[in-house]
Amino acid sequence: MAEKDRDDAGLASTAPRGDPASGAERPRKIIHIDMDAFYASVEQRDNPQLRGKPVVVGGARERGVVAAASYEARRFGIRSAMPSVTARRKCPDLIFVAPRFDVYKAVSLQVRAILAEHTPVIEPLSLDEAYLDVTENLQGIASATEIAERIRAKIRAETQLTASAGVSYNKFLAKLASDHRKPDGLFVITPDMGPSFVESLPVERFHGVGPATAKRMHEFGIFTAIDLRAKDEDFLKQHFGKAGPHFYGICRGIDHRPVRADRVRKSIGAETTFARDLTSLDDMTGELAALVDKVWGYCETSGTRGRTVTLKMKFSNFRIITRSRSSAAPILDRATVASISTELLAAELPLPKGVRLLGVSLSSLSTEEVEGDGQQMTLKL
Repeated sequence: MAEKDRDDAGLASTAPRGDPASGAERPRKIIHIDMDAFYASVEQRDNPQLRGKPVVVGGARERGVVAAASYEARRFGIRSAMPSVTARRKCPDLIFVAPRFDVYKAVSLQVRAILAEHTPVIEPLSLDEAYLDVTENLQGIASATEIAERIRAKIRAETQLTASAGVSYNKFLAKLASDHRKPDGLFVITPDMGPSFVESLPVERFHGVGPATAKRMHEFGIFTAIDLRAKDEDFLKQHFGKAGPHFYGICRGIDHRPVRADRVRKSIGAETTFARDLTSLDDMTGELAALVDKVWGYCETSGTRGRTVTLKMKFSNFRIITRSRSSAAPILDRATVASISTELLAAELPLPKGVRLLGVSLSSLSTEEVEGDGQQMTLKL
């Protein structure tokens, strides 16, 4: 039996089958597609002189940030959201390239069209990654692994770029699988593999566990899936509320979230935490400019516009405040977002403490191409 057939046989034989009489849930076959170092790879594709070299997409200025890093750059410990000065220090030969969001959006649409050849049930997460439910697919292919192979091959042929794919019986494991053999990899997690695959994972890798939740789990001695499995569901409900049952399941490889093709994003935001607390207006306005660039870059690539600008500040004592201003009509240019953000900041002067985090978000969105989960997508810089 071919490897892909073994993989999909595992998905079909172990996952619960659909049975109207019993009410059992039918097995799902989920694929997570993730373009490899997307922005940087596009730049290396379009400029042969950049191939094989450490490249980052982002601003080279003193207060710039890395939006994306090529795999050559990642070998030096460079990652997205890193300050440009830190990246330059790690790799003096680093090449900075200004982002071209219109090009990235065009390539993303090419990839989306390839995905749509197989299923209409596509949940985009960003320009470079998406979930697909191929339990029932347009080409009648039984093997989800074969579909993933075809998608990766066509992406390579049509865009000259590589994508990694993960195949599993739920979204959480499909995403873990796509990360497992990056770049240009394909990995399958069957139901037999799922519980053991996650047992050594740190809780920070779990869907729904952010820094605050992870810190609280650590206080209870919960650091990995094995630790989490030692707590019963009542304990998790008591201490983590409605998320408790989700955590109880996910540490066992159980995730019931469907792939949703009709997601609507409510806001888009960017934020960054600083290595040192900021106290001067000049420093903070410089950081605001980079945040506004990130938010408006998403607006330009997605066609999204919003009416409400929100400024977020976290002070050195960890107190957080937010200030917002709305307009009657959608904001149509970056300058307006920047102006409102700066005015909201200036209205808080003098500040009671140094600022350790700044964030800017745009909400009350309207567009034909809005995507998301009904929550704010935060781009951490």
